[in-house]
Amino acid sequence: MTTTRQDIRRPARPAPPAPRATWRVPSSWPQVLIYAGAVAVLLLWWHGTRSVTGLDGWLTEAGRVTGLLAGYGCAVLLALMARIPALERGVGTDRLARWHAMGGRYTVSLVCAHVLFIIWGYAVTSHTDVVHQTTSIVFDYPEMLKGTLGFLLFLGVAITSARAARRRMRYETWHYLHFATYLAIFLSFGHQLANGAQFVSSPLARAAWYTLYIGVAVVLAWFRFLMPLVRGLRHDLRVAAVRPEAPGVVSVYMTGRHLEELRVEPGQFFRWRFLTRGLWWAANPYSLSETARGGRLRITVKEAGDHSRALARLRPGTRVWAEGPYGGFTGARPHHERALLLAGGVGITPLRTLFETLPGDVVLVYLARRPEDLALRGELDAIAAARGSRVLYFVDEPAGYSLPLHGRALRGLVPDIRHRDVYLCGPPGMTNAAFRALKQAGVRRRHIRNESFEF
Repeated sequence: MTTTRQDIRRPARPAPPAPRATWRVPSSWPQVLIYAGAVAVLLLWWHGTRSVTGLDGWLTEAGRVTGLLAGYGCAVLLALMARIPALERGVGTDRLARWHAMGGRYTVSLVCAHVLFIIWGYAVTSHTDVVHQTTSIVFDYPEMLKGTLGFLLFLGVAITSARAARRRMRYETWHYLHFATYLAIFLSFGHQLANGAQFVSSPLARAAWYTLYIGVAVVLAWFRFLMPLVRGLRHDLRVAAVRPEAPGVVSVYMTGRHLEELRVEPGQFFRWRFLTRGLWWAANPYSLSETARGGRLRITVKEAGDHSRALARLRPGTRVWAEGPYGGFTGARPHHERALLLAGGVGITPLRTLFETLPGDVVLVYLARRPEDLALRGELDAIAAARGSRVLYFVDEPAGYSLPLHGRALRGLVPDIRHRDVYLCGPPGMTNAAFRALKQAGVRRRHIRNESFEF
């Protein structure tokens, strides 16, 4: 049976101070920069194109401009997933992932359009058929065999990234297949410089393209590969203990050195790589479920697959590499002085740290399937008692203790909900229903903070 705790009148204790916030990129800046870069690419094409006449000219130039935009799109896609800390904090990891997915669809479409228009335009110019022209381009033009292989790899990545295909494979399998994008871009880069009219005739354009790609490569290599290695060696993070919290839910405690240098903000997550058999090759995202302090980090994980299931069997002393902290699901830049935390299932993990550290009037609503699934309940009660806040529990079983996710029910629980920042975390079905209910309750979308790991 569920219980609720309301209007607790014990003396309030100040919440522990959150770590000093680090600089983050305003969320609008990256979009402005991306669009400005696209305009610069169009100007590059315009400057290098003297005139366009006839059907063959229009087709060929359409192929060239789509090729330039596709090349630029590849650099943007890599930069979005470079895990730049300021970008991750300011924009949010899930939002960057959505931009990356949308940009990937645009880029693959541009690549396909580039191939179609170039072959068609050259065929019209040479007065030959498309099949013969395709063979001629692939085997007679410099760097075209590499370019063709890169194009096929792009198509393969696009097919495996489609929603229907991703549902049929493990996340780790899809993740490593996605690395073929790096090879596709590498193969296509030489082809573009060797055959692109804008680059053949302009050393300045070639220098600009090299600068773009080398800059992205340096950022990617540092933040995706070198920084995790350096931090892994410096912090010497190791598993200290594994403790059950609820059916199928465990907490993994880790200790290390100089952890204060990580400057973790409540609500953020790391990508964890446990260096033990069967787990070392996968880096999965889990939020901290305890405020980072005293040389200790903790995650709380629900069994949802092979990786999460194996965490329950970790042995003390297992070495851990943590990439992060990531994410913009924090208390930075609040709109209101009051907050509502809405958690579903193991989505309580980042909200537990926010419940402890957010200033002002905070209400926590925690939804679960059964009473025994309410993980970290003792800690939540203690935090609520210490700071004089409300924590409300609702379960689906037994019947009669659930919370219907609609606007009227939320307004009944929290009458001033429209004047609160809402932090939402839970499984996809619950969060989708909660978004609709919050909209019905009059909460503005920009006042709802949510970060999903459904990448």
